[in-house]
Amino acid sequence: MSIDFIYPEYEVVRNQSRCIACRVCERQCANEVHWYDEDAGVMMADESKCVNCHRCVAFCPTRALKIVKSDDTYKVNSNWTGDVISDVIRQAGTGGVLLSSMGTPKNYPVYFDKILLNASQVTNPPIDPLREPMETKVYLGKRPTEIRRDENGDLVNTMPPHLELSVPILFSAMSYGSISYNAHESLARAAQELGIYYNTGEGGLHEDFYKYGANTIVQVASGRFGVHKDYLEAGAAVEIKMGQGAKPGIGGHLPGAKIVGDVSRTRMIPEGSDAISPAPHHDIYSIEDLRQLVYSLKEATEYKKPVIVKIAAVHNVAAIASGIARSGADIIAIDGFRGGTGAAPSRIRDNVGIPIELALASVDERLRQEGIRDEVSIIVGGSIRSSADIVKAIALGADAVYIATSALVALGCHLCRSCNQGKCNWGIATQRPELVKRLNPEIGYKRLVNLVTAWGHEIKEIMGGMGINSIEALKGNRLMLRGIGLTEKELEVLGIKHAGE
Repeated sequence: MSIDFIYPEYEVVRNQSRCIACRVCERQCANEVHWYDEDAGVMMADESKCVNCHRCVAFCPTRALKIVKSDDTYKVNSNWTGDVISDVIRQAGTGGVLLSSMGTPKNYPVYFDKILLNASQVTNPPIDPLREPMETKVYLGKRPTEIRRDENGDLVNTMPPHLELSVPILFSAMSYGSISYNAHESLARAAQELGIYYNTGEGGLHEDFYKYGANTIVQVASGRFGVHKDYLEAGAAVEIKMGQGAKPGIGGHLPGAKIVGDVSRTRMIPEGSDAISPAPHHDIYSIEDLRQLVYSLKEATEYKKPVIVKIAAVHNVAAIASGIARSGADIIAIDGFRGGTGAAPSRIRDNVGIPIELALASVDERLRQEGIRDEVSIIVGGSIRSSADIVKAIALGADAVYIATSALVALGCHLCRSCNQGKCNWGIATQRPELVKRLNPEIGYKRLVNLVTAWGHEIKEIMGGMGINSIEALKGNRLMLRGIGLTEKELEVLGIKHAGE
């Protein structure tokens, strides 16, 4: 056993002078870290099971607990770090692929943090959003290429189907099964309240949530789980998932332990069977094949719903997006490599794909050069953390953004990155009934509404400070951006100038 020993990553620090042995921590921890020693009369902890979800810390009535990073180390080596050594030990003992959840924790550059926004001063005065109109409404979909009038001179409506958003924010794809019923209900109710949309992910749509269809994007992924005519007709838009930022080139995998009850019925697969979607759509091997599916879905929904194609941010993303724009898709969704996931091979999550900032800038520039930017709208995701990130993304060329991890944090997620285990102590990434009920959707949806409302106010304030009064005027306005600490090549790809220029 000793050859496989890895010292626990986290340590439970318990202040025994404060601990009253109420055993709340024991009851709240689904990972069975805490236990009561009858003989000694004190609480104990098995730190090897701790994922640092902070549930016990949050619920301890006397603040007797804290979780700290272990200071146990291997001999210092910049190449062979402790994480690398531990991963080798795990794989040598199991022969398995290492799985991880949420976005990559690696210290890669965050380009949003290296981009600054311009502000108005004298000659172009700022706008006061409290006293002057500020438009945050966004329409997603194709734009008419010409204005047509009838014999009476009245405008002829040639507007293709669109999604109307009160703010340029949507809740990204998170499937029922990977997250709980209560989490899905929170997202759906919040989307309805806010006048935006949430995405079902690739797990189908629970029958209870068809009533939120006007604010729902239904997804068609390679596994086709839960896809049928009523499902397609239920949503306001249909999204074809070709790729995901956290695992480009990889299909989905929901462990059989989560395929229970309504999850099984919604996905239309047997209970306990792993839901494994293939990496490619087996009917799509070219843009022409993609076009066939796009128009099949449009035909199935009577051309009343926009079709979205979701791709991962990869090195040739601009060329791919150009093809998608010509496939008949109305919207392109691009997911960057920092995006979250319920489960992904660690090596894929941490080493494949590119940052969303670079992908977005290159796609927007390519579509503009080819004169087809109005053929599609662009949604981007992959670790959108704040209203400032949203403003910068839109200035780089996005029409709107997808948020997922930040929405889960609003619901209680502490990014313990163990979603794939199905033991989420906050009731989000789990199907265990006793854990699911910990997330109250009545409270959850209100917290999501608060988050997006707050970001909406901040977006108006930031735009006002820039002297811009609408999202449309901000979109692709890279003159309002400046880079700091970036190389000439990075500035070139982003299409912005350095600070001071």
